[in-house]
Amino acid sequence: MLAMMQLSRNSCNTRVSVRVIKFKECIKPVKVEKKQGKSVAKIQIEDDGSYFQVNQDGGKQKLEKAKITLNDCLACSGCITSAESVLITQQSHEELYKVLRDNKASETEQKVVVVSVSPQSRASLAARYGVSSSEAGRRLTSFFKGLGVHHVFDTSFSRTFSLLESQREFVERFQRKEQDRKALPMLTSACPGWICYAEKTHGEFILPYISTTRSPQQMMGSLVKGYFAEQQGLNPQQIYHVAVMPCPDKKLEASRSDFYLNKAETREVDCVLTSGEVMKMLEEEKMSLNDVQPAPLDTMFSNVIGDEFLSHAGSGSGGYLHHVFTNTAKQLFGEEVKELTYKTLRNKDFQEVTLEKDGVVVLCFASTYGFRNIQNLVQKLKRGKSPYHFVEVMACPSGCLNGGGQIKALPGENQKELLQKVEELYKAELSQAPEDDTRVSELYQSWLHSVGEERARELLHTQYHTVEKMTNGLVMKW
Repeated sequence: MLAMMQLSRNSCNTRVSVRVIKFKECIKPVKVEKKQGKSVAKIQIEDDGSYFQVNQDGGKQKLEKAKITLNDCLACSGCITSAESVLITQQSHEELYKVLRDNKASETEQKVVVVSVSPQSRASLAARYGVSSSEAGRRLTSFFKGLGVHHVFDTSFSRTFSLLESQREFVERFQRKEQDRKALPMLTSACPGWICYAEKTHGEFILPYISTTRSPQQMMGSLVKGYFAEQQGLNPQQIYHVAVMPCPDKKLEASRSDFYLNKAETREVDCVLTSGEVMKMLEEEKMSLNDVQPAPLDTMFSNVIGDEFLSHAGSGSGGYLHHVFTNTAKQLFGEEVKELTYKTLRNKDFQEVTLEKDGVVVLCFASTYGFRNIQNLVQKLKRGKSPYHFVEVMACPSGCLNGGGQIKALPGENQKELLQKVEELYKAELSQAPEDDTRVSELYQSWLHSVGEERARELLHTQYHTVEKMTNGLVMKW
């Protein structure tokens, strides 16, 4: 999530108040003049982040911060709209509990409840409870099924589709780069915070660069409400699909109209819970994950060997750069890249990887995390100065393992040390190359080829839309 500021006026006087919410580091700097009758109230931000009302006589009045609801958030439309906020309020662990209660109350109109857990959330919960990531996955399976959930899947499985489709899309773009000046760089699309920013801030300029490949969450949405529903003989509306994610922005992603099945009248992902919300569920049940007995894993949509989960090589944000780089190097240039060498540029969240052939750089990739680095990337694109063919873009500093929905350090704990522990647990899982997953290959043949090329593209890809901002009194610059 980003940050917001809202100005409101008391109709009885000229007092101006500022409401502030800060989900991450991103703050929209603003100096505002608010006309109220014949007088003008100025709002300014001090270096320490305090907000002041500056009167015409030069006097200053410090403004208090106020709690807000999602309906208040971002009057400027820079992050979420009021319509989106309504959809977000429908996504909480209370909603999951309601579905589970309704299932117990009625034998005739039960929902099949499916929970898909991200590897980043597994690692976050594993760090909190002092177990391995795979052990956390087995215990979460047991916990959810004990509540009445029917199936628990792993989004590393659906991420295999995302990585394979990203690779195919990149090669296609690379081969037509001479005819289409906006074919490259290809910018990853798995981060909804970044997509929200792109659609609402840079619109038509930036959208052609963004990969159309679905995120692992929405790939799993296709699998669960498509293939799984067919295999179970169910209407998609009979399935209640929950995704456990490291980021609250994933709630926004699930709410997009592009991921709504009009014919079945249902979303592909009905509810998104963050890692922190799952921990809250455990606390409300007066349970520790350590007290939960592990359960066998559901293997239909899970990357596992025995009782151990499999992940992908590369970053904790999915390994997009790693997979696309190594496979493109081999496919287009005949180069077998065993290990990537990252060059840190501005900071640890802006890194570069290149491939040289005969003394010439033929591939130039980058990972860009955090909005400051994203802004620098966009400005380079606008000036025609970007040297990159592919960029792994994530809104959160340090990427998805540091997502806004991950479990935070307890009082007295060090947040950086906790993040390092999460990273170690995440990387401790065995990695599998996407192209080596035979079950995914089988699904390409048995499921996707059977629905036709156009339908297969619809199930694995998406589209983006320029979102016009509402007119208001705020003058803001990212």
